[in-house]
Amino acid sequence: MELSQIGFLVLRVVLGLTMLGHGTMKLFGWFGGYGIKGTGGWLESIGLKPGVLMAVLAGLCESASGLGLAAGFLTPLSAAVMILVMLVAIVTVDGKNGYWITAKGAEYNVLIIAVALAFALAGPGPVSVDALLFPR
Repeated sequence: MELSQIGFLVLRVVLGLTMLGHGTMKLFGWFGGYGIKGTGGWLESIGLKPGVLMAVLAGLCESASGLGLAAGFLTPLSAAVMILVMLVAIVTVDGKNGYWITAKGAEYNVLIIAVALAFALAGPGPVSVDALLFPR
């Protein structure tokens, strides 16, 4: 395997597992998250109702897209769901604060969108479920 392929694999797995972690924060309260009720309450406070349903949907989308991307499974779909979640975060929370994360802006979201888009366009690489299921 070439070094560029290893780099691609590392980036895909780290981004995917990070997003999976964010999803489990919402769903189960893992890693310091607030779980469904806590996240649901916060989502209601910013106008996303019903909050509990929105927390479940956000947690499932983050978890599924993260796991899918980490595994390289249905990569374009996994990336698209990840991008959608980040666009919602920008529109509802982070975008009003500008770009930089130091001002609680959209920088982190934009970076995730860019990397997910790159995987959607380029594919997951040779070490992936997609490569096994859909050989070129």
